[in-house]
Amino acid sequence: MSDLLVIGAGLSGLMAAYTAVKAGMRVTIAAKGLGSMHWGAGTIDVLGYTATQPELPVKRPLEQIQSLIQQNPQHPYALLTNEHIAQTLATFVALSKDIGVPYGGATNPGDNLLLPSPAGAARPTYLAPKAQLAGDLSRSEPMLIVGFEGLRDFYPELIAENLTHLGYPARAAFLPLKLITNRRDSNTVQLAQGLDNKEQRALLAAALRKIVRPGERIGLPAILGMDAHITLLAELERETNSLVFEIPTLPPSVPGVRLYKAFRGHLQSLGVRLTAGLEVISTQTTAPNGVPGAVQWVESATSARPLKLRADKYLLATGGILGGGFNSDVNGRVWETIFNLPLTIPQERADWFNSGFLDPQGHPVFKGGVKVNASFQPIGANDQPLYANLWAAGNLLAHSDGIQERSLEGTAVATGVAAAQALSG
Repeated sequence: MSDLLVIGAGLSGLMAAYTAVKAGMRVTIAAKGLGSMHWGAGTIDVLGYTATQPELPVKRPLEQIQSLIQQNPQHPYALLTNEHIAQTLATFVALSKDIGVPYGGATNPGDNLLLPSPAGAARPTYLAPKAQLAGDLSRSEPMLIVGFEGLRDFYPELIAENLTHLGYPARAAFLPLKLITNRRDSNTVQLAQGLDNKEQRALLAAALRKIVRPGERIGLPAILGMDAHITLLAELERETNSLVFEIPTLPPSVPGVRLYKAFRGHLQSLGVRLTAGLEVISTQTTAPNGVPGAVQWVESATSARPLKLRADKYLLATGGILGGGFNSDVNGRVWETIFNLPLTIPQERADWFNSGFLDPQGHPVFKGGVKVNASFQPIGANDQPLYANLWAAGNLLAHSDGIQERSLEGTAVATGVAAAQALSG
């Protein structure tokens, strides 16, 4: 039996598991799927926009958090000090270097980066993989955006045109897709795996060297290798004498897959058991003395018979309504799928959304979630913990809209670490 069972393998679950195992706990992770890292840009968004100025990217997110909390005192960030949030982000940066996928921030510490989006917009984020940092739009070098003929979901002409319109000089170019793969149809993960091959890397470097102009930096779709990623990045910059950066594509996210694979391998080397494909279908809880009760075990589906998973403590990190941690029906009812924890989401479908699709205040269905106390334990109507041995973290927490705020990963990292610290203290 484990000391801690983490349910969910997204960024919050993995950060919680890492924090707990470093504190000396025996940790198991059970996950239905692979977590959100496979679908995002691979960056760490702390705070990109606010409801009061939704059209302006936040410049210094940690400084802006206090204003966010004043407007929304129940935001998950309000459970932590700015110093604590900064420490959790520093922990992530140090970990990223240890596992071979280093992350960094803006040249001016504390600023958000502004990175090109797949549509050529300026996307604010706080931390990014090393391969995306040279794309920071605060840099002065003009950009050469390179695509591959026949590669779906990456359009260099669109990106370059929109960046230029925003005041960031850019031009577009195409290379033959057969330069990097012999497959007739490939997704970005397969292309990245193909570029682990030294011969393919050499062909790409030679082709880029012919089309880049002196002083330009080169933007490519995020396919620059999987296991040999850092080596490939260094080779391309050396051979082209230019800065090279990746622009995330539509899912699957190669930067996210790289981070997940490296993070998972590191956790397993520390003794963490991680199993994907374990959907929790039932639980056994007790409340012998009223409230709080206790979780005795959770049960997952397998091909043969249900499997009981037991631990002294449990941490729920299954994501919100977009991550599968909540479910709903046609009548408007929304529920948490494992422990049926109370949610702040309206239970009438007519109340899920505001009238404006792009309402700067967001929509109640996305801002609702699980209420927790200062120790990240789910609480009921009387603000008391529902279960003495259950904690929650990540984007299932109530009172934030991580997509609209651009705070998904920042919330995941900060609350994942903080919840694990609370339960292991």
